Amino acid sequence: MKGARRIGVLVLLCAVGLAPTGTGVAVPPPPPNPSDAELQAGKAEAQRTAGQAGELANRLAEAESRLVGLQSQVEVKMEEANKARVDLQRAEAAYGQARTAADAAAAEARSAAGRIEAQRHRLDEFAASSYRQGSKLGSITAYAGARDPQEMLERASLLDAISDSQLDVLDDLERARIEKVNKDSLTRAALDEAEAKRRSADEARATAEAAQQTAIQARAQQAAQAQGLQADRDSVQAELDAARSRVTGLQAQRADYQQWQEDKAREEQAAAAQPVGNDDDQAGSSAPAVSGDVETVVSRALSQLGMPYAWGGGNSRGPTRGIRDGGVADSYGDYAKIGFDCSGLMIYAFAGAGVSLDHYSGYQAQSGKRVPLSQMRRGDMLFWDDGGAIHHVALYLGNGKMVEAPYSGSRVRVTSVRYGGITPYAVRVL
Repeated sequence: MKGARRIGVLVLLCAVGLAPTGTGVAVPPPPPNPSDAELQAGKAEAQRTAGQAGELANRLAEAESRLVGLQSQVEVKMEEANKARVDLQRAEAAYGQARTAADAAAAEARSAAGRIEAQRHRLDEFAASSYRQGSKLGSITAYAGARDPQEMLERASLLDAISDSQLDVLDDLERARIEKVNKDSLTRAALDEAEAKRRSADEARATAEAAQQTAIQARAQQAAQAQGLQADRDSVQAELDAARSRVTGLQAQRADYQQWQEDKAREEQAAAAQPVGNDDDQAGSSAPAVSGDVETVVSRALSQLGMPYAWGGGNSRGPTRGIRDGGVADSYGDYAKIGFDCSGLMIYAFAGAGVSLDHYSGYQAQSGKRVPLSQMRRGDMLFWDDGGAIHHVALYLGNGKMVEAPYSGSRVRVTSVRYGGITPYAVRVL
């Protein structure tokens, strides 16, 4: 009866594909074994796609580098426009003062001219009356009634004095008129100069504002180009990931097949030394432990993918409203957005592990242990500088990837590590 039961078990094992060995040890069927040609073709495809991804990554890095440079140019042009507007306000104020002075001088000149004309009219009447009487001294009636020659001489002296006085007054008034005319002329010259300055300042303002808009448009075009390159790179990266996955899958199948062969040989060798039926092997595996704090930091950073970039935004509790910078960030309306800037994203991510960071990438670069880039690992912070000044930070994810809040007009994203301008070290906090 027991022999019949054993035969039935053997038949069942054969039916499910577990062929017993000569000693009764069950061996599973072999896994797929890809050919060398398939593996080589997969590797060649992965290498080709990796080359495309690398080229696009370099072009993207160059585009983003130009973007940083254009941002500085925009800020310079914005400051030039501000200066031009201030100069225009000053020129308009000077023009207004010059115009007021010119109007006052013109009124004084007109008043002086009126007084001169009145005095000249009286002098003309006096002279006409004198010449009609045949004397330059005035009317003959002025001498009528003189009692003696002495009195006549006294009257003649009086008339001469009156004539001289009239002429002196006329000279004084003429000098005053000339002085007023000169003053009016100088004031009008100042008015013309002020008007010229006002026109020049207005032209400078228009030129500066046009240059500002040109710079902003150039930056926007560069940003659009960078976004296009990013999309192309992401597409090729997806192809690369798929190609690598295929190669990895084929390699895994080959490894599984080789392991199956080794397991089969071991089982056959062990079966000779074991009683029939003692086929329960216990096997264990171990994997390196992953820091829970690091995964918490990474998880919190990745939870914000797609969140808008907002300069000055982000704290330990999450995204916040951005602040004004008086330049590029304002042109993108960051002060009205809820989101993160690069250092704000790091604050939120590391707060999950109980680490407090300052809202300044330069200080964050001093917050942990510096390790060479060749030793960077998941959860390290990466930094970029310009002339020794830190200006950007991102979180390394491993496998050449990082998560960052890149720049105004963008969103939190995962991208390949950019090595252009990167510092030669990573900062390890955990």
